[in-house]
Amino acid sequence: MKKRVFYWLVSGVILLVLGGCLSVGPDYKRPETVMPDAWHSKIQDELSSETPDIQKWWTVFEDDILNELIAQATTNNLDLKTAAARIEQAAALRGVSASQYFPEIFANGGASAVQRTDRNTPPGTDRRGALYSAGLSMAWELDLWGRVRRSVESADASWMATVEDYRDVMVVLYADIALNYIKVRTLQERIHFAENNLAAQKKTKALSKNRFDSGLVPMLDVSQAQLNYSRTASLIPPLKQQLIVTINRLSVLTGQMPYALYKKLEKVQPIPVPPAKLVLGLPSELLRQRPDIRRAERNLAAQNALIGATKAELYPTLALPGTLALEAPNGDLFKGSNLAYSFGPQVRWSIFDGGRIRSQVHAEEAATRAALHIYEQTVLKALEETEDSMAAFANEKDRIKSLETASTSARKSVDLVMELYKSGLTDFQNVLNMELALLTQEDQLASSRGLISIDLVRIYKALGGGWTIPKEQGNE
Repeated sequence: MKKRVFYWLVSGVILLVLGGCLSVGPDYKRPETVMPDAWHSKIQDELSSETPDIQKWWTVFEDDILNELIAQATTNNLDLKTAAARIEQAAALRGVSASQYFPEIFANGGASAVQRTDRNTPPGTDRRGALYSAGLSMAWELDLWGRVRRSVESADASWMATVEDYRDVMVVLYADIALNYIKVRTLQERIHFAENNLAAQKKTKALSKNRFDSGLVPMLDVSQAQLNYSRTASLIPPLKQQLIVTINRLSVLTGQMPYALYKKLEKVQPIPVPPAKLVLGLPSELLRQRPDIRRAERNLAAQNALIGATKAELYPTLALPGTLALEAPNGDLFKGSNLAYSFGPQVRWSIFDGGRIRSQVHAEEAATRAALHIYEQTVLKALEETEDSMAAFANEKDRIKSLETASTSARKSVDLVMELYKSGLTDFQNVLNMELALLTQEDQLASSRGLISIDLVRIYKALGGGWTIPKEQGNE
C-alpha cells in the first residue's frame, strides 16, 4: 500500500511539472500603436528638444502657495486614498487567485453518540456508545492546462491596472488644483479691475451731477452715469460668488472643510505666469506617460488571460485528493489500528455542457476585442486632448497681445474723452462708451491671462504629468 501511495504521489508531481509547461489560450502581446512623429499644433515652434520631466510640472509657475496646496492634496485627498485602497484590494484578489497553485488542507474532528440495533446483542447489554474521529483531508487540483496560471496572469494585470488608476487620479487631482487655483487668482484680478472701474465711474457720476447742478448738461447725463455705475456694480457680486465656490472646491480637493482656505487665499496674488519655454516631449511619450492609456493596456492584458482560463475548462481536470484519519469508539482514538488513509488521483471532464464553455470562451474573446478597441480609443482621445490644449494655448497667446493693446488704448481713450467732456467738446455718451469699453477690455484681459495658464495646465494634464515612470517600467 505504501508503495502505491508513493507511486501516485510521484506521478502527480511529474504531471504537475509537465503541466507547468502548458497554458491554453492566446499569449498576450502588447498592441502595436502607430503614433505621430511630432505635434501638429503650431506650439511646436516653442517646444524645447530637451527630455521632458513633468513629474512636478506645477513648479514651472513658481508659486509657493500652489506648491503647498498640491502637497496637502497628496496627503489628504480622499479620492487618492480611495484609489490607494483599491490597489490593496486588487493585490489581495491576486493572492486569492495564486492560492490555487497550492493544495488545500482541512483539519476535522468530531464526537457522536451511537445506538446499536443489533438483535444478537445479549439482553441487558448497553447498546449506547460514542464514536470519536480526527484527521486531515487534502484537495489539490493540478494546473495541467494553465487555468490557474491564466487566472493569476489576469489578476496581475488587473492589479497593475489599479496602480495606473491611482496614477490617473493623481494626474487629474493635481490639474484640478492648479486649474482652480489659477481661477481664484483670475477672479481676484477681474474683481480688482471691476472695482477700479466702479471707483472711476463714481467720479464720473459725481462730475455729471456737478455739471447738471451748474446748468451745463441735461439730467440725461446724470441718469446715464448712474446706469453705467449700477451696471458695473452688478457685475461684482457674481464674481465674488464664483470666487467663494472656487475656494471651497480647492479646500475639498486638499481634503479640508470648504471654508478652510479662505484666509490663505484672501490676499490678492498675481495670476501664475507660464514659462517662456515649454518641455513637452513627443507624441510617443503618451503611451508611457498617460495612466489612462497604461490602464487600458493592462485591462486588455487581463481580459486576454481570461480566454485561456476559460478555455482550460474544455480539458480534463486532474486532482489529488487525500485523507488521513483516526476513528475509534469509546475514546481509544490514538491506537495505531485506528488509522485510516486514502490517496489517489481523480479525473473530471465535462463531456457535454450544451456548449456552455465554448460560448463562454467566445464571450471572453469578444470582450478582449472590445478591450483592444477601448485601448485604441483611449490613445486617440489622448492625442486629441493634447492637440486641443496646445492649440488653445497658442491661440490664447496671440489673443492676449491684442487684448493688452486694446486695454492700453481704452485707458488712454477714457482719459482723453474725460478731458473733452470737461471742456464741453464732446457728448457724454462718448464718456459712457469709453468707460464701458475699458471695463470690458480689462475684464477680458484678466480672463485671458488666466486662460493661458489654464491651457498650459491642460497640456500637462493631457500629457499625463504628475508622476514619474519607474525605470523598470520605462520600456514597457
